[in-house]
Amino acid sequence: MFTKAPLASRIRPETLDEYVGQTHLVGPGMLLRQLIEKDQISSMIFWGPPGVGKTTLARIIANHTHAHFVEFSAVTSGIKEVKEVMKEAEDNRRIGIKTLLFTDEIHRFNKAQQDAFLPYVEKGSIILVGATTENPSFEINSALLSRCKVFILKALTEDDLFALLKHALTSEKGLGNSRINISDDDLKNIAVFSNGDARTALNTLEMAVNNGELDSDGVITVKTETIAQCMDRRSLLYDRNGEEHYNLISALHKSMRNSDPDAAVYWMSRMIDGGEDPLYIARRMVRFASEDVGMADSNALTVAVNVYQACHFLGLPECNVHLAHAAVYLSMAPKSNALERACIEAEADIASSPAEPVPMHIRNAPTKLMKDSGYGKGYIYAHDTEEKITRMQCLPDALNDRRYYDPGVMGDEAAVKERLDKIRKWRAQETEDPWI
Repeated sequence: MFTKAPLASRIRPETLDEYVGQTHLVGPGMLLRQLIEKDQISSMIFWGPPGVGKTTLARIIANHTHAHFVEFSAVTSGIKEVKEVMKEAEDNRRIGIKTLLFTDEIHRFNKAQQDAFLPYVEKGSIILVGATTENPSFEINSALLSRCKVFILKALTEDDLFALLKHALTSEKGLGNSRINISDDDLKNIAVFSNGDARTALNTLEMAVNNGELDSDGVITVKTETIAQCMDRRSLLYDRNGEEHYNLISALHKSMRNSDPDAAVYWMSRMIDGGEDPLYIARRMVRFASEDVGMADSNALTVAVNVYQACHFLGLPECNVHLAHAAVYLSMAPKSNALERACIEAEADIASSPAEPVPMHIRNAPTKLMKDSGYGKGYIYAHDTEEKITRMQCLPDALNDRRYYDPGVMGDEAAVKERLDKIRKWRAQETEDPWI
């Protein structure tokens, strides 16, 4: 029915105008677009998640700059292959031909392999375009990184993916020569499922069409049930930007707040089953750790951040157990919303009185003029006192009696409350007893 080349390869964009997404880089007037159009490309690193167009953008650059395009992967290439390509590039340079070397997964090259690029990048034998899904600050040698401009590519939006799927259905290079009956709602579901990855979206569409029902008129009908099987997801109605998304994250948040680990794990699993980004769930848990647990168990924030990192390292499906770890820990932790209330009340005062002056004695005084003007005068260094605390005023005069942080009595915060009460009484000179 269709050619053997995958759909994603057949409709790969060849010009910037055909390219989908990354408007912050290649939109009208943007820096990278101007560099491409002026043929002023230098070595660069594309950093972004899979399927966002890193390879495609490299090919477009090569076409636009009339450079000889060489592509190889760090997974299958070693020092020998690198040196062979470098020799060819040097030969081409001598006869006036530029070489654009695209290296996928450049972070997988070891130090020696990355160092092999350096002399050729420096003398202009190659324009190196590396693609990586990992932070280049950690994964690419500093010597090589310093010679490359880093461009960050973002996950495609669901609108981007929907437009790409519609284009695939109409393009003669894609599925445009076939009559296909598929609803916009199903295309949107594929876009949601693909999580910003164009390759996943196009592969899913192609699989669904190949398994559609062909009638006597030659029309292929793709049913929702077929798409569900291709996506291996039951929750097709889960919309990460719609009401159900907010309903489920609300259910997770409130279950953890209510110390119900069973409900928390259920709602977390429902979101994962619906195609939610695990990093989104982990970020919400990081927020919850301070908003609803706070000083009652400061280790909750450590657990939540560690779970976020674990989800980043592993991804789905393995990271589901890490999310469950956080959901249960946060559910069972003692609760306090004192930090959130402190922020809300401080922000309200800032909104009503945004320019309260810093008391003179705690201002910074880096110059003689500032010192002579009274900046820092009367400041007491707390470490110089026996109690390691002073009665020095640190709030603006107009807010000196305000109390933003009001600790609760749950978990570790009970000890914090006892300590703070003693400090405040001592500062108010209600007692001369040491606050400790």
